[in-house]
Order: sequence, then C-alpha cells, then structure tokens
Amino acid sequence: MKDVFARLSADFFSTIVFIAIYLATDNVLLATGVAIAGAIAQVIYSRIKDKELGYMTWASLALVIVLGSATLLTHDPRFVLAKPAIGHFAIGVIMLKRGWMLRYMPSIVTQTVPEYVIYAGYAWAALCFVLAAGTIGVAMTGDMKLWTFYVTVVLVGAKIAAFAIQYIAFRILVGSRLRATAQRA
Repeated sequence: MKDVFARLSADFFSTIVFIAIYLATDNVLLATGVAIAGAIAQVIYSRIKDKELGYMTWASLALVIVLGSATLLTHDPRFVLAKPAIGHFAIGVIMLKRGWMLRYMPSIVTQTVPEYVIYAGYAWAALCFVLAAGTIGVAMTGDMKLWTFYVTVVLVGAKIAAFAIQYIAFRILVGSRLRATAQRA
C-alpha cells in the first residue's frame, strides 16, 4: 500500500506542489511557475538517480508545462485548473475497455460475478467523465478556492464513496450468488 501512495505522489507531484504553493501564497502565477519547475526537477532527479518515470508522470509533466505555460502567458488560471479534467477524461476512456477491472479483483469475485465486475468498470469510466465535466465547470469559474475544494474534497470523496459502494455491492452479490449455488446443490 505504501508503494501505491508513493507512485501516486510521484505521478501527481506537480499538482500537489501547485495546490500547496497556492494555499500558502494565494498566488496562482507563483504556484504555476513553481509547479512547472518542480515537474522539471522531478524528471532531472529521476534521470540522475536512473529511476524510470511512469506514463502518468510523463503525461502530468507535459500537461503542467503546456497548461502552466498557457496560464503564465495569458495570466488566466483556467488553463492549469483544467488539468485534472484532462487526466480524468483520459482515464475514463481507458476504463471503457471491456473487463479492464477483472485483473484487480480477487479470484472469488472474478469467478463468481464477472459480469458485475465488467459493469463496475463501465461505472468507473462514467464517474471519471462526470468528474472531468465537473472539473471543467469549476475551472471555468476561475474561483481558486472552489477549485481547490473540488479537487481535494469532491474528486477524492467521490472515488472513496464509489469504492465503498463497489466493495459492499460485490460482497453482497458474491454472498448471494454463493448461497444460491449452495441451495441448488
């Protein structure tokens, strides 16, 4: 679990830096500049240490540089605020692949209710699209405090709630299916 959080922190390092600097200074341009510098420093550090960067880290770096530069050039923070929406949309598209979630489930789930795992995968894709649309809506307001609340509370809370609902639903579905099979035997 510690390794998962380390990878997520590395993948979203520049976003974390942006939020921290913005919350500390209330300055969008400063936060954007530091986030760009931090993303570039992360790549340089990884190269020096001969560590491989994941796809999400490279994608995040590209988005930070492109959208951050647009923010700095236009003095319009909406560019950098839209970054999480792009990530959610891209992940949602990937999640449209039938059965993507099967490899992440315990064998009892995949053997007992594989069709529900496939449906859940599509539900996660839909959630990503809804969260991306919400992020764009909030970004268009230009309200940094609302955006910060949205990306730190709403995005994270929605995923935690979805995970909890999925966990409970799969426990109920697997238990029900196993009891029905036992009664027929």
